[in-house]
Amino acid sequence: MIELRHLQKKYEQATPLKDVNTVIHDGDVISIIGPSGTGKSTLIRCINMLERPTAGQILLDGVDITAPKYDLTLARRKMGMVFQSFNLFGHLTVIENLMLAPMDILKKSRQEAYETGVALLKRVGLAGRELQYPEQLSGGQKQRVAIARTLAMDPEVILLDEPTSALDPTMVGEVQAVIRDLAQTGKTMMIVTHEMSFARAICNRVFYMDQGGIYEDGTPEQIFEHPQKELTRRFIRKLKVLELVIDRPDYDFLGLGTEIDRYCMQNVIPPRTKYRIRLAIEELVQQMLRPVLRTAPVRVAVEYAPNEEQASVTVCYGGERFDPAQGENELSYKVLKASVEELSYSFDPEREDTNVIRVLMRETRLEA
Repeated sequence: MIELRHLQKKYEQATPLKDVNTVIHDGDVISIIGPSGTGKSTLIRCINMLERPTAGQILLDGVDITAPKYDLTLARRKMGMVFQSFNLFGHLTVIENLMLAPMDILKKSRQEAYETGVALLKRVGLAGRELQYPEQLSGGQKQRVAIARTLAMDPEVILLDEPTSALDPTMVGEVQAVIRDLAQTGKTMMIVTHEMSFARAICNRVFYMDQGGIYEDGTPEQIFEHPQKELTRRFIRKLKVLELVIDRPDYDFLGLGTEIDRYCMQNVIPPRTKYRIRLAIEELVQQMLRPVLRTAPVRVAVEYAPNEEQASVTVCYGGERFDPAQGENELSYKVLKASVEELSYSFDPEREDTNVIRVLMRETRLEA
């Protein structure tokens, strides 16, 4: 069990942790979420004493590991850390990376450390890679080696600091699969992540961090479906709905595509649905609206409902009535209409955004 009492961490220009109090029970799998800069990584780095807290206590199985004379190697035998940047030793082979700490800290024999390392590489799907060097591996493979290296110490607690953030989207799934497997082992885990669907699938608790501490602590259902506090509600709303304002002729549509990709990855939206979301925005906004509206702002909201297996794109803009179905770009309208299930337009002069277009697309499944 880990208990945090009035934990504080100050830097010269910021205080990410002001007064953190919580108890982490054995076997808890906790996802730590929140906006950037709210102390998520700082929290787990303090728990592992990679960052020494400015004030407060960290009790590991009842022992204060922040005490001045405490031997930190005792705590680090119980806690393992997985970093977003892998931190593998480039001059060592994969198996040597796994053997180093068990031999140095746990005083295992070279043979025992080797056998454990080989077994762990098999467990994370990297059997046969023992003699390769990190530079010969993909990002996803490096992160799986980093996880295996942590497991080689047989820790009771595993701390993961955004373990997939440095990876290409195509490699995220392979690392998440390993972490899902770990979550079933009964080990205590704390995971800083921006992958909300992944977090929800594997954890039994969620820490939403804001205002210098754990702003809200609850089950995945509470935090993601029924948050109790205002800042949590705002954060979850932003996760579920991608909102964009396209307000100039030279708008960065390449950057918009990146935003859509990030949103789709975060919400585990299937590739076909992601393609249709992008197609809807490209045809509707870039091809049909922007040439006509020019500088007038166009507001776009993308929302995905996994339970209904459907996505929607809502586009709003002001001014006089303009229905793209009646516009000059007939080809783009036909392409758009053929790729979605529903396409509707409405005009209301009483609204600030007088024109509203709603596009609905459902996931389609191939028949067996």
